[in-house]
Amino acid sequence: MPFARLAAATTPTSHLGLGLAAVGRPGYLNLGRDRDFPAERTVDALCARTHELLDAAYAQGVRYVDAARSYGRSEEFLADWLRARPDAADVVVGSKWGYTYTADWTTDADEHEVKDHGTATYERQRAETGELLGERLDLYQIHSVTPDSPALTDRALHTRLAEAAAQGLTIGFSTSGPAQADAIRAALAVTVDGAPLFRTVQSTFNVLETSVGPALAEAHDAGLAVLVKEGMANGRLAAPDAPAPLRAVAEETGAGPDAVALAFVLRQPWADVVLSGAATTAQLTSNLRATSVDLTEEHAARLTALTEEPAAYWSHRSRLPWH
Repeated sequence: MPFARLAAATTPTSHLGLGLAAVGRPGYLNLGRDRDFPAERTVDALCARTHELLDAAYAQGVRYVDAARSYGRSEEFLADWLRARPDAADVVVGSKWGYTYTADWTTDADEHEVKDHGTATYERQRAETGELLGERLDLYQIHSVTPDSPALTDRALHTRLAEAAAQGLTIGFSTSGPAQADAIRAALAVTVDGAPLFRTVQSTFNVLETSVGPALAEAHDAGLAVLVKEGMANGRLAAPDAPAPLRAVAEETGAGPDAVALAFVLRQPWADVVLSGAATTAQLTSNLRATSVDLTEEHAARLTALTEEPAAYWSHRSRLPWH
């Protein structure tokens, strides 16, 4: 498994990864994008920003990078960087299929992405990803599996994914929505010829949304590598929008609210890789301080008190505007 390489990495930040959702396209639903990006978000400008972030992440010990077909041109930007950085051969590369980017490099599209977990979409997007990332692709994930996703029951799709796994590609899935735990438990039951299909799971977990924690622990115990996304709740846990209890813990620990929020995730025993969704190098450097934040049990209890009901959390997220 490619994640064995991460387990062997000795950098302090090897358990933190860089997600490219925020920088692969001009519009996203993170808070504060008006502060993080120039008004003119050209392809060249965001490509340069992505490369700047990748350079900074690699220099500071990050060894996992996460992209997706629906993250605009993230795979293209990453592929260009990998070609220019042959010294970065130890980077583990993950991407996702299942959503098609439809915003055409605008921020005000009626639809920014369209979901389809069918075999035809897999075949098309696997070819597209392969053309860009080639043999550098280590992990391919089904994007945002929910309990009703046909990807959980489509035996023809499972066979195609198992064939890719037999050729050396690690197969995983990500989850979203208030029923993440149900999706994970259903995915754990998927087998091909008696063997588990999925080797990784990527889910949303943060101080506001902790409901998936027990299911992620089960997945970890079953041998899956666990990746955590949206550790800062799309900016809700970063300055200046962080809630007062989080800001108080940040002041006590001498770190930023973002680092504290990510440290809360890192202290979960099942969390193998926690993604930073930084859009600037300053944010990235602040995020990476999470590895040195010493949260006490009392700190953790105060942060856990911020937890929202899953339905409320995901309803709030669905109302975040694309900036």
